[in-house]
Amino acid sequence: MDVADSFSITILTQDDVAEYRSIRLEALAKEPSAFASRTDDWIGLAPKKWRQKLSNPVFVARFEGEPVAMMGLSPMRPSKMSHRANLVGVYVRERFRGRGVGSLLFTAIGSFARKAGVSQLELTVSALNTPAICFYNRHGFKPVGRIPNALLDHGSAIDLLMMVCQLP
Repeated sequence: MDVADSFSITILTQDDVAEYRSIRLEALAKEPSAFASRTDDWIGLAPKKWRQKLSNPVFVARFEGEPVAMMGLSPMRPSKMSHRANLVGVYVRERFRGRGVGSLLFTAIGSFARKAGVSQLELTVSALNTPAICFYNRHGFKPVGRIPNALLDHGSAIDLLMMVCQLP
């Protein structure tokens, strides 16, 4: 069976707050070093705030109806920057890693971004997150800089790697 046949990719709507809340909180809890936010930053958000978070596209991959991965797109608003967007909130449940679901999400988000006039995707990733950096490299992202001590996590400083991908 082809990996594309195993997963369905959709964009969450503001009616999907419960689903988004569930997978976002799971991501923050299971991979705390992968995100700038902590679970505590999100867990107490009012439903209205969760819906606001979905004002930018969040793509979800489902397997047998359950969300197993997500990837968000945060377009830049100033007109001189509207050709750029940030890739945010990337998460794949551990048991689905290495099965191509991240690539499916990236293909969907890249297509959506191009149709919206975006020609450059940008992201930051923990300099210690080698698997994520390798994934981004495979999908055309190139490192363009490093932010030293960008995150402080329980007293440990973590550098962020800035990466850019030109969409074809």
